[in-house]
Amino acid sequence: MTKLFKFTAIAEGISYLVLFFNMLVIKPTNLDLYKTLLFPIGMAHGVLFIGYVILAFTIFKSQRWSLKELAIVQLASLFPFATFYVEKKYVKNA
Repeated sequence: MTKLFKFTAIAEGISYLVLFFNMLVIKPTNLDLYKTLLFPIGMAHGVLFIGYVILAFTIFKSQRWSLKELAIVQLASLFPFATFYVEKKYVKNA
């Protein structure tokens, strides 16, 4: 389960950055391409986000996180690059 969480954390972080790239780089230059890419990228990010949150609760006990650490892990899903940090700092190897 820990490996799945690590994968999801990295994939969620990448999807978040791709979503921002689509919004900040592609939208001003090519509105039609932006609209075409928005749904699949947004849907993938949404599924990965939900998976990240659920998996964090699932491995909470096995990783021996305090409630403060769980809150940090959950809040990390809201900031770009933060899931990469969580994957390295808080997730102990399986």
